[in-house]
Amino acid sequence: MRFAERNEGAYRVYAGAMEAIGGYSAAVVISRVKGVPNGPREAYKDLAMSGGHRWETAEQALRYAVARGCEIVRSEPSRLMC
Repeated sequence: MRFAERNEGAYRVYAGAMEAIGGYSAAVVISRVKGVPNGPREAYKDLAMSGGHRWETAEQALRYAVARGCEIVRSEPSRLMC
């Protein structure tokens, strides 16, 4: 399993690439880290991204998960729980 994280505005995007049959699957968790009392709060989670698609390498899966997480923060704020 491989992980990456990136700050995007008031949120932190945590991405993961997990070994799976046929390659790597991607996952993302987005936490709000600014402007919330008592520390970070989970705002979004998708542990089975893109309907079971597999990437050949962990790096490809991580790039997808980070990019999709940042896109959700920037373009789809209604999907965030906080």
